[in-house]
Amino acid sequence: MKVDTPHGPAGVRLHPAAKPRGALVLGHGAGGGIEAPDLVAATGAALAQHFSVALVEQPYRVAGRRSSPAAHQLDAAWTAVVEALAARELKGLPLVTGGRSAGARVACRTAEATGAAGVVCLAFPLQAPSRKGKPPGPTRLDELDAVKVAMLVVQGEGDRFGMPPQGPTREVVQVKGDHSLRSDPQAVAAAVESWLKTR
Repeated sequence: MKVDTPHGPAGVRLHPAAKPRGALVLGHGAGGGIEAPDLVAATGAALAQHFSVALVEQPYRVAGRRSSPAAHQLDAAWTAVVEALAARELKGLPLVTGGRSAGARVACRTAEATGAAGVVCLAFPLQAPSRKGKPPGPTRLDELDAVKVAMLVVQGEGDRFGMPPQGPTREVVQVKGDHSLRSDPQAVAAAVESWLKTR
């Protein structure tokens, strides 16, 4: 299905649970789509815990563009989609938002605006790695720390973007692999399912 946003239509692939007790809304990374192995794994885990799942494709991807727009555009489009789903297809369900990599950053930045009951981050890009002798980019820990609701971060042990620390409301689970989280999708699914079980 398509959902109108201030920056063009977004795409949504809905996986409804038979008797949902909540919903998980997930976004993709900057260079990939909603078919990423960790998003597929998280979808299965959520359905097993009776959470309906909505996989959101940002408008730039729907339009066929590869390069990601500015953060404020991503955030505005994401917020519009989550609000539309909360008013219609996922009405009355507690919403957990999240995504992989750049999609996780969007979910963190908009957690309060979307009324998220929790946030799931897959491969959060904590700090851009150094390139050609230049120092690494600034840390994005403030985006994680700004989230006041319960949060799960699933991170590959060898992620070149670093390992986020545990926090008062933040559980960090390390799994085998790198930033792609392709090595052990079962471990990703297990982490998500275990966390959702307590929601």
